[in-house]
Formats: sequence, structure tokens, C-alpha cells
Amino acid sequence: MTENLLDHETSPYLLQHKDNPVHWRPWTEETLALAKAEEKPILLSVGYAACHWCHVMAHESFENPDIADLMNEHFVNIKVDREERPDVDAIYQSALAMLGEHGGWPLTMFLTPDGEPFWGGTYFPPTQRFGRPGFPDVLKGVAEAFQSAPEKVAKNVAALRDGLTKLSISNSGEVIDFQTLDQIAQKLAQNVDQFHGGIGGAPKFPQPQIFEQLWRAWLRTGQEPFKKAVIISLDNMCQGGIYDHLGGGFARYSVDERWLAPHFEKMLYDNAQLIGLLTLVWQETRNPLYKQRVEECVNWLEREMRVDGGGFASSLDADSEGEEGKFYVWQEAEIDALLGEDAADFKRVYDVSELGNWENKNILNRLSQMDLLDEKTEERLANQREVLLTGRAERIRPGWDDKVLADWNGLMIDGLVFAGEVFARDDWIARAAEAFAFIQSDLSDGDRLWHGWREGRAQHPATLDDYANMCRAAVALYEALGDTAYLDQAVRWLAVLDKHYGDDETGGYFFTADDTPNLITRTKHANDNAVPAGNGVLVGVFARLFYLTGDDTYRDKAERLIKCFSGEVSRNFFPISTLINGNEILLSAEQIVVIGADDDPEFQNFCQIIREASAPNRVIAKISPDQKIPAGHPAAGKTQIDGKATTYICRAMICSAPITDENLLREELGSTRD
Repeated sequence: MTENLLDHETSPYLLQHKDNPVHWRPWTEETLALAKAEEKPILLSVGYAACHWCHVMAHESFENPDIADLMNEHFVNIKVDREERPDVDAIYQSALAMLGEHGGWPLTMFLTPDGEPFWGGTYFPPTQRFGRPGFPDVLKGVAEAFQSAPEKVAKNVAALRDGLTKLSISNSGEVIDFQTLDQIAQKLAQNVDQFHGGIGGAPKFPQPQIFEQLWRAWLRTGQEPFKKAVIISLDNMCQGGIYDHLGGGFARYSVDERWLAPHFEKMLYDNAQLIGLLTLVWQETRNPLYKQRVEECVNWLEREMRVDGGGFASSLDADSEGEEGKFYVWQEAEIDALLGEDAADFKRVYDVSELGNWENKNILNRLSQMDLLDEKTEERLANQREVLLTGRAERIRPGWDDKVLADWNGLMIDGLVFAGEVFARDDWIARAAEAFAFIQSDLSDGDRLWHGWREGRAQHPATLDDYANMCRAAVALYEALGDTAYLDQAVRWLAVLDKHYGDDETGGYFFTADDTPNLITRTKHANDNAVPAGNGVLVGVFARLFYLTGDDTYRDKAERLIKCFSGEVSRNFFPISTLINGNEILLSAEQIVVIGADDDPEFQNFCQIIREASAPNRVIAKISPDQKIPAGHPAAGKTQIDGKATTYICRAMICSAPITDENLLREELGSTRD
């Protein structure tokens, strides 16, 4: 075959390359068979639709006929969307790391016809620069080595194969005690930038899992450095240029230490996690800035990220008109023209000047003043932002990747449910329930999930993260709505995990199913990256299910998962925050049962009082008066008192006396911080 076959795909990223002169093919059994039949090495290129440097390499090399001729002559060329196939990406990113290279996208890997890696890199320029070889020279060199130095290729293959086989070997330990949790938190806090927040220097990523861990440490210990580390980080992110002050939503990361200049792409997963973290911290601080940012993020989500049917799209590109950030940045004259005589005050607050604050342009930010201003001023600024947002809408928009991914949707459902509960926004919870129903109907085959959906097609094998995050979403909806159908669905998905993903020998779950085709290995880990690791998420899911149902099986599963990976604590605890946070739920969950009718205002009032307190280890069961509490629950057998909304608070499997007065409820909830 001598043609580009990507026009049959649905991925926006793959479709971006359908007109390249490169004879791209998707990752399929047929493509891999072709490589074997022609005895050609494979050039694997992995990226995603919102990736700036992926676009750069595409324009420089993949659209260049001479470079394309080299690729077509010497290689079978496979293009992969890393968001559609995180399983493929994970294997070859790991191989690149074993070669001593920093990972990232675009990923450029060279494989044998059997799919085994032997060399690679990330971005290559079309000619030698940046200290990197030119891509044509790379292509010629690799093709020559494959033909004339097979022993060197075989040596690399063998070394990488040995390393890849170890990706499923976990570093086991014990359940992590409170003393260890505190020690880890102290070391994490020492790595937080005390001036601008965030971990380390530039570039800076939000890393919400780590900051949730630090917030939990403050709630647990009352030590102010933990609180300060979280507050300074959130303040700077919320007021920095990483946040879109006109349209809402956070960009993926900041290229500088001040959070001023973002890499402008907006990802669903970042915003899902930051909605949850901001809500959690608002519960205790009542900072109006955090509430405003949550509301604005949800407005952005509903306005720009919902697809027909209720699912959530994946991302917005960093680029428009071939230029990074062009849609989002401003010249002073543009703002003057739109705001007229009101422009001066706006420019002062949002750091706008003639010379600009970034590459002679202006990124709107409020880093000079962390707190919101007085109500009248903020109202005027909001009106001015609306004018600019309307003006910005006339620009050419960045690309929209509207594929729906089960794992990222699970994260957003969880974040929306939590925020909806805390801020009494039933409409947000309804949106989350719609997205959940979309995944159930459009990305499911019985109780087996697909990973992604676009244009009516569900495809690609589900990963561990798909099941883990959707189980997390199901439990969140159950706690919010009390509908046992969500709990039942979580249990069915967990059964699929046990059957197809579980490692019966050493514990934990593989990232891919035992029937996922065309992979050279199965990985297993609990390391978070930009998204939480599925094994870490499942610790929290199992812990909550244990406390909700009283079924010891779930406690045992949580403990086994923790022990499977907790040996990492002594080696590198930075990537396992999600597992550590789930471990804390298992150690110290506070079980709260609220009994009453949905239409009883006092019942709803009790639920709101409970949700407004910052206590991430709370596990809430809303029980109707005619519903029985599960037999294994410490509140089993307890009932409503005198027809009034009644709450039981259980700690260490011992329950309080029934509470029917809201003042007593507030007092009892407050005692958890004593």
C-alpha cells in the first residue's frame, strides 16, 4: 500500500495528518502484519491534537515531500493519538526513558517489524539545530543501522525488552501509617515554591494530587506550612496567566515559575481535578476567589466542552492560525478599542501595557493582587471581561478535540458532583449524571467499557484508568443521590477489572486487559502523572465501598493494593499521591449516615451542612426512611428518630447518638478537628 490511510479514522489528531505525503497508517493488526511482510522497521509517531510541538514537527517534516519520501521508502509509518491509545504510548515512552531520554510529545520511536523498540526520541527538527540532529539524517541513520548493523539493533532490542518486562514488577510494602504520611507531607512541602507556589521551578504543572495530599496533611495535623503551601499555589494559579480570565478554565502548565505564561492548551483532566481541589480548599477557607474560579470553570465546561448526548470533550488546542496562544493574548490597542474610556482601570488590574508582558503581547493576569477587590469593582471588571470575551469570539478559534474518553470523563464527573454538592448546584450534579449515562450507553459493551468515542463510534480497548475513574464517578453519584444503581454499576465494573486486569500473583491491576491485542507487554504501576494512576484511584474506591457497604472484601482489596505499591514510599513518593490519599481514607474514614426523605427540607439542610465542611475522608450514605443500612455498616439497625431527619456519625466503627438538631450536627462535625 502506498497511501495515507488516516482519513478513515475519527481521532482529530490523526485526521490532522490525513493529507500528509507520509503514508501514515493507524496502529492495527493489519499495519503490524504489513511491517512483518515487508521486513521494514516501523516509525511510530505519537502525539495529540492540542500538542504544540506535534504541530511544529508536522509542518516542518511530515508535510515536507522530501522527508516524507524518506519515511515512505524506509519505514512502515504509524501515527498514534496518545489520548486514544495511552496503552501504546505508555510502553514506548517507557522504552525512551530506558534509552536515557526525556519523554514527551511528539514521541518518535523506531521499532522492529515485531513492534519491539530499538531507538527513539521526541521532536526532531528538519535540519540540525537546538543541539538535535536533523530528522532526515535520523531517518537515514536508523535505516542504515537496521540494514547493516542488525547485531546492534538486536542488542538494543534485548536490553529494552528486558527493561519492559520489569514494568509489571511492583515495589511492595505495608499499609502506610500516619507517621509516614506526615513525614512524606513535610518533604513535599519543602519542595513547594514559597513565593509563587507549585512544585519546583519552571515549567510548572498544577499537580492537584500532591496539593490534595498537603491539604489533607494540614487537616490532619494543623501544621500551618502545609496549609500555606496549598493556598499560595492555588492563589497564584487562580490569578496567573495559566487561568483564562475571560473564558474560564486552566491551561495545562506554565512555562515560567510565576504561572504567567501558559502552554495554552486546555485539558479536561486538569480542570476536573482543579475543580475538586478548589472546592475542597474552599470548604475550609471560604475564599470567594476559589468559588468564583470553580463557577467559571464549570461555565466554560458547559459552554465549550459538552458534546451532543452529554459527554465531555477532551481538549482545546494551544494553537490557532499556526501560532501558540494567538487566540488568548492581547495587544493594548485591542483592549482600548473594545473598552474605550473604561480600559485604563482594566489594564491596571490585568497587567496590560503597550510593550506587553510576554513576547510583546499581553497575557491577562492578576498576579499583582491575589485577593478579589470590592464587590462594585469586581462587578465592573466582570462586565468588562464579558465585552472582551465577546470580542475574542470573533477570532479564529483553537482546534477542539471532541473525542470523549471514559477515564477523563470519570474525573470530571467526580469533580462536578463534589462541587455540585458543596455549592448546592443540583444542575452541576445533573450534568455529571448525564455524562455518566453517556459513558454507560455509548462507550459500553455490556459491562465492558471502550476507551474513547467520537462521531458515533466507540473504539479502542479500555484501560485500567477508564474503569477506575468511572467507578470513582459512580461512587460519587451514589453518595450524592443515594441511587443504588450507581453502586451496582461500580460493582459490575470492578468484577471486569478482577477478571481481565488483575494480577493474581503479586497484586495490583495491569494497565491493559488480558485480551487487548497487539501489545508487546503489559505495564502495572501506581504512579500518577498529569492524571491519577488507576491503581491509586482504586484504593480510594475500595475504601469507600468498604465503609459504605461494610463488606470486608473491599477493605482487603484496598489493603492488598496499598501493600503492592507502598514500597515506593522509601524510593520515590512524589508520583504516588493518589494511592497515599486513598490509604488515608482507609485508615481514618468518617462514616456519616443521613436518614430522611428527599423532599424534607431538614434532610437537605443536614446534607448541605455535612458537605460544606472540609473533610475529604468522609463517606456519606443518604438513606431513605424505608431503606435498611447494610448489615456490615457500624450504623446497621439504626433508624430515623420521630420522623425527623437523623444523622449518625461513625468513627473507628463506633457511631454517635442520633443527631436531629442542626446545631448539634455542626458541633459534632467540628469535633473532628479537635
